[in-house]
Amino acid sequence: VQLQASGGGLVQPGDSLRLSCTVSGFTLESHAIGWFRKAPGKEREGVSSIYRNNGRTYYADAVKDRFATSRDNAENTVYLFLYSLKPEDTAVYYCAAARQDPRLVWAEYEYNYWGQGTQVTVSS
Repeated sequence: VQLQASGGGLVQPGDSLRLSCTVSGFTLESHAIGWFRKAPGKEREGVSSIYRNNGRTYYADAVKDRFATSRDNAENTVYLFLYSLKPEDTAVYYCAAARQDPRLVWAEYEYNYWGQGTQVTVSS
């Protein structure tokens, strides 16, 4: 089982990025996929999640209306679109997979598999 996050980089405030989480070793459509991030000096926090059963999406208040997530089951990839980026969005972004739709969307224990992170830096 592998999750490969990619697409991070150094951008300016107001810019956009697309992060990808490509999975292997399991069927993407049978898993919920969450995105989490860890900023320097802060705890890791949930950012978004897309559930398996109905494709319902969830977003943290800090990113609602600026981030969007979608899945392409044929490509085994989940995307996280980051718009109107702010310096406070600077963090390592991780994707994670849950075999069951989480009852608590931001509880890390609900997610069974984790990928390595991709760095997003927002700075002028």
